[in-house]
Amino acid sequence: MKRSHWLECGVGIFVIIGFLGLVWLGLQVSGLTPSASEGSYTVYAEFGDIGGLKPNARVTMSGVTVGKVESITLDPKWLDARVTMQISDTLKNKLSDDSTAAVQTSGLLGEQYVGLTTGASSQMLQNGGTIRDTQDALSLNSLIQQFMSNMGSNKGASGSSN
Repeated sequence: MKRSHWLECGVGIFVIIGFLGLVWLGLQVSGLTPSASEGSYTVYAEFGDIGGLKPNARVTMSGVTVGKVESITLDPKWLDARVTMQISDTLKNKLSDDSTAAVQTSGLLGEQYVGLTTGASSQMLQNGGTIRDTQDALSLNSLIQQFMSNMGSNKGASGSSN
């Protein structure tokens, strides 16, 4: 009887550790982990199509996370998605005003994030500045639609040559 009791306790501890591991993994993937209390500044970017980008998504530069998406709103004047990003103070006065922001997708789960590329201008992007050069998210539906329309026009062109 005593051995069975220890076995049950061991299985229970194993299940609890497994559950805590899954919670930790979920927090890591979702980007909801508490971050170090370093300073940040605000930068904006406007996109025609953000795809599935969501608040708290990563902002990266050269594959390194340098910030997060704070909020996404609709610009009432131009009807574009206005993305508010919090960028680490370590990049303050290092992002030029001709930098590029692109909505990118990574991994099997299709996590979307904003990738930054710095430009060559000597003017730096300040707190509250807007990145003007943006690249929209690639839409799988529009790519398939474009492929199908190209296939249809090629088929018609080859059929008329006979």
